[in-house]
Amino acid sequence: MAKLIHSMIRVLEEDRSVAFYRTAFGLEVAERIEFDRFTLIYLRNAESEFELELTVNKGQAGAYDLGNGYGHLAVSVADLEAEHERLKAGGLTPKDIKELNTPDGHKARFFFIEDPDGYKIEVLERSWRFA
Repeated sequence: MAKLIHSMIRVLEEDRSVAFYRTAFGLEVAERIEFDRFTLIYLRNAESEFELELTVNKGQAGAYDLGNGYGHLAVSVADLEAEHERLKAGGLTPKDIKELNTPDGHKARFFFIEDPDGYKIEVLERSWRFA
């Protein structure tokens, strides 16, 4: 069974966004991962393991157009390949399995699938921080 784990939004200014979510919902930074072109900030509170992922793209000058700003829901599964095959067998069209390696040696294995309206859902292998 899938477990809902995070939702991602793109933000322009990290400090402003972290302060807002801390004040509005009591969310604190659970982890911050710096990459060359972007930064991921995972926020959560004691109420739930579900996290809000803030993505800050370096070099972004203006506000995002929320009509086409990228975001996704994410679920984790125990067996990524089996879930990928199950979805294909069900007549759905999951994208290829990908891997993202962090600067500190962790990795995430995942694929995306879109719902009928085009909303993207990330399916992550349960490992590292995506259990």
